[in-house]
Amino acid sequence: MENSESYQLFKTEWCGFCHRVRAFLDHYNIDVPLRDVNQDQEAFRELLQSTRRTTVPCLRIQRGEEVEWMFESADIMRYLGERYEVL
Repeated sequence: MENSESYQLFKTEWCGFCHRVRAFLDHYNIDVPLRDVNQDQEAFRELLQSTRRTTVPCLRIQRGEEVEWMFESADIMRYLGERYEVL
């Protein structure tokens, strides 16, 4: 499937909702770069500066110059599932 969007998943190792999204991605072989906000201070700063939140999981969606941030795990899974035609 051709997709003009790119993604990054901001997460932590201890977050159950992050694990839920990652299990979904693994199950459907969806490759999304992961950015751990506890291990990567640049990722933490980007999330905080862009959204004024530190909530994870958070999916960064880029369409050209436009960037959208999506926080809810169920929304993230539904969104990516539709884009990759697995749902």
